[in-house]
Amino acid sequence: MADALPAPSAISGTTRLYVVLGDPVAQVRAPGLLNDLFARTARDAVLVPVHVDPDGLGEVMRGLRRMRNLDGILVTVPHKIEVCRYADRLGPAADLAGSANALRRNPDGTWLADNFDGAGFVHGLRANGHDPAGTTVALAGAGGAGRAVAAALLSAGAARLWLYDPDSARRTDVLARLDARWPGRVRAGVEGDLGDAGDRVDIAVNATPLGMSPDDRLPFDPARLPPTCVVADIIMKPAETALLKAARDGGRPVVHGRHMLDSQMLLYEEFFALHAPERNGRWEP
Repeated sequence: MADALPAPSAISGTTRLYVVLGDPVAQVRAPGLLNDLFARTARDAVLVPVHVDPDGLGEVMRGLRRMRNLDGILVTVPHKIEVCRYADRLGPAADLAGSANALRRNPDGTWLADNFDGAGFVHGLRANGHDPAGTTVALAGAGGAGRAVAAALLSAGAARLWLYDPDSARRTDVLARLDARWPGRVRAGVEGDLGDAGDRVDIAVNATPLGMSPDDRLPFDPARLPPTCVVADIIMKPAETALLKAARDGGRPVVHGRHMLDSQMLLYEEFFALHAPERNGRWEP
């Protein structure tokens, strides 16, 4: 009989480490999802949240890279753009978007960063019956997640994307990246009120942190959208943001943030090779 693997809850000197970085970090769902996956696949590993502000990111990343038993890093707001500086190589989605939400240690000790926000968002959108192909999309937020979501929507066939962000440098950078790949399909604006695009939008997305706090203003007014417009939010906690509640109360279909993360789990499994261990030539749960 093959030697039994250690119980996932029994952390020992052989346990492999994963972290999720953010500021704030209390809202993240990754620890529950990944640790459940480790338990189901009998993997001797654990993921813990690490709260680090932007001023401390470089110091923390340099330390994490030196930890020999650390295999992976997940990244949330506001570090997804800056964290690319600490990777040795960028995967295709991270290179296109200029942001990353996952890094893994390669066998040679180098670190690869990639971004699964966009692919997860599009998968979650389709899983709820909303195909972005041929649609007009309005997206608030050109930060780390927003730029990845924008690129994935265009890759999925969105006909036009209106991108709103008050940061002119960030807006210009994202517009240049997207226009180089999809010329003429992206327009950018300063305000999150959807401007002149409101009555033509098929899908409206909040990719800003607005909605994490109960005191936040709405990133845009869903009442300005057509009654059939899908309103999506990438925020995980609260599960139903004020934006989604307002949209739902107005009769518009909504897609919650959890659908994006749930759809990313299969991508994380592949990226980090978190499959069930192989025993005697066959895979076992």
